[in-house]
Amino acid sequence: MTRLEQAAALAVAGVLALVGGGSAAGQTSPAPGVHVLGSPKAPVTVVEYASVGCPHCAAWANTVFPAFKKAYIDTGKVRFEFHEMITGDTELAVAGFLIADCVPPDKYFQVVDAIFADQVGVARGGGVALLKLAQGAGLTPTQFDACLTSAQALKDLQTRTDQDAAAHHVEATPTFFVGGVRLDGAANLESLEAAVARAQRPPHAG
Repeated sequence: MTRLEQAAALAVAGVLALVGGGSAAGQTSPAPGVHVLGSPKAPVTVVEYASVGCPHCAAWANTVFPAFKKAYIDTGKVRFEFHEMITGDTELAVAGFLIADCVPPDKYFQVVDAIFADQVGVARGGGVALLKLAQGAGLTPTQFDACLTSAQALKDLQTRTDQDAAAHHVEATPTFFVGGVRLDGAANLESLEAAVARAQRPPHAG
């Protein structure tokens, strides 16, 4: 392992020590971190609460999301909001989101999608794997280290995710809202299509 890879591994290990401090109760929360795909003029908004450390979220991202994106987001029918949660593999979730929130905004989903695509491999690879993803999204090793070791960034992440989840009564991931209505049951392509159709239906329609 090179010195750079050792430094990356140590940076990720440091995340666990910071996480042990818990959420910043009583602190003023920044605006919730919401990452968006699709047209702002889309008639329906689909919200997903997810974690890059959550296996169920990775399965959805890899098996359902590509077809959903092609049919609804890319065509302007749906505006997609991704809300970060810290569930599943806590170390991976925290480190992954700290890095994704540090890269240029247009590279955010590149990092998230890459983690979902090889969640087990990235978790096993630790800091070395995350460093490669970060560099692919434009971060230098110095910026990577600064992102993972920022106590303020960690506190902000914990505070906004805790408060966002509490405000919308989200306790598990993935959780979906379609047109403001929680989606119950499996979030497969068929159930999402039905929910989007209901959201587009005029209130007086039967």
